[in-house]
Amino acid sequence: MKSPLFFAKILLFGEYGIIKDSKGLSIPYNFFRGALKLTKFHNDTTRASHEKLLDFAQYLKKKPKIPVVFDWNQIKEDLDKNLYFDSSIPQGYGVGSSGALVAAFYDRYALDKITVLENLTPDKLSFLKNIFAKMESFFHGRSSGLDPLNSYLSLPILIHSKNEIEPTGLPAQNPKGKGAVFLLDSGISGETAPMVSLFLENMKHESFSNMMRDEFITVTDFCVEDFLKGNIKSLFKNIKSLSSIVLKYFSPMIPSEFHELWKKGIETNTYYLKLCGSGGGGFMLGFTKDYEATKKALKGHRLELVYHF
Repeated sequence: MKSPLFFAKILLFGEYGIIKDSKGLSIPYNFFRGALKLTKFHNDTTRASHEKLLDFAQYLKKKPKIPVVFDWNQIKEDLDKNLYFDSSIPQGYGVGSSGALVAAFYDRYALDKITVLENLTPDKLSFLKNIFAKMESFFHGRSSGLDPLNSYLSLPILIHSKNEIEPTGLPAQNPKGKGAVFLLDSGISGETAPMVSLFLENMKHESFSNMMRDEFITVTDFCVEDFLKGNIKSLFKNIKSLSSIVLKYFSPMIPSEFHELWKKGIETNTYYLKLCGSGGGGFMLGFTKDYEATKKALKGHRLELVYHF
């Protein structure tokens, strides 16, 4: 069975904010990827994936409100041949492991699907995002649909609001530049649902809700605009503010052993950390003007380069 690869994604900006209509910027990350495959003999990994796909298929069959028709004959035939998702995307790390699976499933089995080759009008993008949100809710209980959309399109996506998104371009990377966006591995996986529940609970408090509106969303919007325009000086000023806000108000989403490292980056201006996805573990996202100096400062921790300034 020949199946295309679907990449991980990184939400550069917008975690939690996009729930409340902040801007956001999501990019594909091809270092991690996955594809649907068949196997004659299972090992523990393929069996676990296969069983998850069996449950996923049953979920979709019982979900009449998804506005898409699947090829159930082909699905059954593939499941009978030990279908599994062969993926290097770490689960619970905030880089869209379930999103890539959803994108792969839709690509292979959706009848009359929207393809990446057609004119992707705002209405089509919104419709596709809605389909993906309903499909991915199997994994998280609630989904924006952005992760599968990013993986499916394999294009950067600019989020203006919950209902307004568009593909976008990024400033050209500078391979010789000293600055970088990077991933910092916490070494533990996180779960999305409990973190989102905690956030929604916090939003019931007026002080937190006001902070989101007056500080978090404002600074997030500035970061998106600066990044897309290549305004590096302003970008780092705003990322420092964002990193400080997250440390102050989202500390339960940051693994406790990384609180001091987070604070150290802000105090020394060597690097600034932010959440990558919902937090609680997985990757954290870092921004630095000097990647070599940051690697020394974070010696002993696993870093993955995402983007060069």
